[in-house]
Amino acid sequence: MHIQFDEAKATQAAAYFLRLRGGQMHYVKLIKLLYLADREALLRWGAPITTDRYVSMNNGPALSRVLNLITEDRTKPVWSQYISAPMGDYEVQLLKTAPTDSLSRAEEKLMHEVYEQYGYRNRWDLIDNVMHKLPEWRDPNGSSIPIQIRDILKAGGESEEEIRIIIRELSSFASDEERLSRIYA
Repeated sequence: MHIQFDEAKATQAAAYFLRLRGGQMHYVKLIKLLYLADREALLRWGAPITTDRYVSMNNGPALSRVLNLITEDRTKPVWSQYISAPMGDYEVQLLKTAPTDSLSRAEEKLMHEVYEQYGYRNRWDLIDNVMHKLPEWRDPNGSSIPIQIRDILKAGGESEEEIRIIIRELSSFASDEERLSRIYA
């Protein structure tokens, strides 16, 4: 199951966290906050905010496509319009106010809650005391290991029945997206 990545929504979510932090943050911390928000959204509503793919990396769980947008793929028009490339100290900066029309009020509220809970921590504290303690994280020993949505739901205490229902709904959504993209391509 692969939900189509929504760069505009992921950008708006990242910009939201950057605004809460005063417009600038180390990109590792940003990725961790986005992961925690997606994780909580999956556990509360059965759907992520960013629609990204998740991986276990040395510094804990990460969002694969967002990491690429920050570190490698600066050609994406939406992301690079609002969020800078990492500067010398690996901080990214909000270049201009991003719209929030792709985010629901509930998603914004959840991200605010995540920021209130974790935003005061520095990236190493987040990595050592939060991310490395998440049950779905596995030490990749210098590589990366995919984290499946099923792994997050199971780690969050969802029953097998609830996991099947959520996966079926997300798969249906992904299939609908794929059919529509072929029709309108």
